[in-house]
Amino acid sequence: MKIDLITLFPEMCETVLGESIIGRAQKSGAIEIACHQLRDYAFDKHRRVDDTVYGGGMGMLMKCEPIALCYEAICEQRGAKPHFIYMSPQGKTLTQGRLRELSELDNICVLAGHYEGVDQRIIDSMIDEEISIGDYVLTGGELPALVFIDALSRMAPGVLSNDECFTEESHFNGLLEYPQYTKPRVWRELEVPEVLCNGDHAKIDRWRHEHSLVNTALKRPEMLESRDLSADEKRILEKHSLICTNENCEKTN
Repeated sequence: MKIDLITLFPEMCETVLGESIIGRAQKSGAIEIACHQLRDYAFDKHRRVDDTVYGGGMGMLMKCEPIALCYEAICEQRGAKPHFIYMSPQGKTLTQGRLRELSELDNICVLAGHYEGVDQRIIDSMIDEEISIGDYVLTGGELPALVFIDALSRMAPGVLSNDECFTEESHFNGLLEYPQYTKPRVWRELEVPEVLCNGDHAKIDRWRHEHSLVNTALKRPEMLESRDLSADEKRILEKHSLICTNENCEKTN
């Protein structure tokens, strides 16, 4: 997987992406990430990439031509047109399902906006998809871009030691993750559940699914609204005194 990031702060982004798992994945060649300084594609001596907004209003808007030139240069470097994503509060909220779909692509380019955003003509003519990481506004698109790239990169083959590192996580299968424990077995009189210590993997799998379902019902009940609960899952919820409707799940006692 090859990811290009267009940004005004490439050094900041490279610092974050060069650490930990994503940094090691780049060194091993499992993924390739390149950060591009948008100002390198500006024309004047001040390397300005923004200007005032037609019709008036507060703030500045990112100009078309530097973005277009940068993206076209990336296309030439890659020998292909990467799927072009703009991180925007107006985009569809990022989900694990969408990440799974995007992880199948070979080339992705991400635009981190700034100021009041970008000229609509870039969105209309070049952007393939707008993505948001939540219903709030930040001072720039770098943090959302880094969140997106981290979440996407870890799904590429060879980045994590095993696919189970992400297939067992919250949201991957439409449920939150089950509770997890480490040593010591007893901590301040609180014990690890016996079933996790007996080595019976069938029972462990059953326990994990049960508590993943309960965790979701208690913390994020809206996630179960579109889930077609099996008879066994309904029995699990009843066992834990949970009632699920199309709207929510709640304790009965």
